[in-house]
Parts: sequence; C-alpha cells; structure tokens
Amino acid sequence: MLVIDGSYGEGGGQILRTAVALSAIAGVDVRVVNIRAKRSEPGLKRQHLTGILAAAEVCRASVEGAYVGSTEVVFRPGSIRGGSYVFDVGTAGSVTLVLQTLLPIVAFADSPVQLEIRGGTDVPWSPPIDYLRFVVRPHLARLGYSFDVELVRRGHYPRGGGVVRVRVERPPRGFNPVDLVEAGRALSVRGLSHCVRLPRHVAERQARAATEELRRLGVPVTVDVEWYEEGRDPHLGPGSGVVLWAETERSVLGGDALGERGKPAEVVGREAAAKLLEDLGTGMAYDRHMGDMVVPYLALADGESVAGLARLTMHAYTNIWLVQRVLGVEVDYRGELDRPVVLRIRGRPPR
Repeated sequence: MLVIDGSYGEGGGQILRTAVALSAIAGVDVRVVNIRAKRSEPGLKRQHLTGILAAAEVCRASVEGAYVGSTEVVFRPGSIRGGSYVFDVGTAGSVTLVLQTLLPIVAFADSPVQLEIRGGTDVPWSPPIDYLRFVVRPHLARLGYSFDVELVRRGHYPRGGGVVRVRVERPPRGFNPVDLVEAGRALSVRGLSHCVRLPRHVAERQARAATEELRRLGVPVTVDVEWYEEGRDPHLGPGSGVVLWAETERSVLGGDALGERGKPAEVVGREAAAKLLEDLGTGMAYDRHMGDMVVPYLALADGESVAGLARLTMHAYTNIWLVQRVLGVEVDYRGELDRPVVLRIRGRPPR
C-alpha cells in the first residue's frame, strides 16, 4: 500500500483529492495520513468527505477513516463503473472541488456517466462553476475529454443549495498529450457577471469595472450579466461573482472573483480582470489555476506533454510530486515557485 503524506506541499485538500483520483484510476491502494495538516482545522471537512465517498461509489472502493475530522484515510479502489450518481455535500462546500476528484475518474468509466452534485457553486477558495464551464472544459476537450455541464442552481456561502449536473457520454479512457507552451496573442475576452438575491446593479457594476480594466488589451470585451427578478430567483443566496476568460491564438485563460459583504462590486470586477491580465502578461498557455488542474491529466496521457504555466503554484508543485509518487511518471520543469514555468511530463496511461 502506498502511503501519502497529506502535509506535503500545500498540505490541504488538493493532495487528498488528487491522491484518491489517481488511486482509483491506477488501481493502487493508498493510505493518506496527516490530512490537511497545514490548515487551522486539520482533517476532513464535508466537501472532502463527499469527494472520497463519491469516488468510492463510482469505483466500488472500500474506505477506512471516512468521517468528518479524520486525519487518515485508506482507499482501496475497485473497477470504475458508469451510471447515474447523486452526491450532496450537505453544506456550501464546493461542488467544483468534488468534481476535481470525480472528473478524472469517470473519464475511465466503462459506460456513460451522469453526475448530480449539490452544494456550493460559487464559494471562496475554490474554482467557480463558470470557470469549470468556460475554461476547464475547453482545455480538457483538447486532451480528448468532452463532457457537458449544466448549472441548475447556484449556491453561495454560507447557505449553499447549488445543483450542477455533469454528463460524460463517451468516457475517453485516456488522454491525448499536448504541446502548449505559449498562449499567443489575445483575440477577445468573454465574461459572465452574476448576482442572486441582490439588486441587478451589483452584477452590472461588476461587469462594467471588469470591462474598463480589460480595455487596455485592445481586443473585443463582452461581459454578460446574469440576474433574476425578485420573486423569480430560485437561489438561496445572496451572492455574486464574475468569471472572465480570454480566447487567445492557442489557448483560453481565466480570471475570477467573488463578491462578499462590504466588498464593492467594482472591486470584484477589477480583481477578476487583474488576475486575467497578470496571467496573460506571462505569455504562458495555462493560467495559474488551470496549471495545477491539468497536471494529473497530462501525467495520465499517452505520450510526452509540454505545458506553459503562468505560475507554478504550491498546488501545482504538490500535484507534480503526487503524479511522480503514485504513477511513477517523469516531470521536468524550468522555473521557480510562484513564477512562470514550462513543464515537460512523460505521461503513463493506466494499464
């Protein structure tokens, strides 16, 4: 059994999500210890527990230590099965972080998969659902992995209540390698600014501020507004946020920000734009968040990949260590932590 030290690198939930996903795909039993050791409240939270139990159901795994607060989990995977599944975090815990565990796994299912995840869709410290829809999906499609995402209802902290459905009609059972270092010239920027249980002007001001910041690029900028009339808003709310994505000659890069009590809408819009502009400025093909998410996929691809990351985050650094440890792949990179970096990953598909 492979033992993974959950305190390594970023020392949070990322290492657990990736370890469980790789375990399920490679068929390797793992014991993850010191779970979330670097967080103020170590151990499993509801969203981590949901991800583990969801992965266990999809791949018929046996699990030990799966309870809130646990700092050690044993995961023994079985075969990955298609079908329809419903998982409820039960709080505003992140839907997209649960999907970070599940999406790589169901790519290797033996038949189509439909997932319904309930929880938080737009919450702090996790990718917003619109980032998954408009940035992650195009990048994974380039690897040969196509799936549909339906946003049924948004869920914000602290009430949650979001619902997302994902459909994988043809699990690819493997990924294509890529050679994607430079993004190339920006062609346009799209975006979606939303608010629920709040006045329409909140979403409009977020969109306006983001658009004003992005004009320096000299390309078309279109930020759509999503708002629901009073009495017709199905969300628990309140909440708001904006996700932006730049379409370049060779890639798609994103930037996002969430609203919060006391934070002006203009600050939210400028914050999302600043992230996007900073990552575009590096010239690299993957923004700071996509850079860590893509590592496990490239490690499972059939061949060598070369990828340019706008920033080597601690999450990316941790994922590199994990794929080396669990899959035995070779990863070389030029660059330093929190700086632009070029990764070379020699993928190893599961046998």
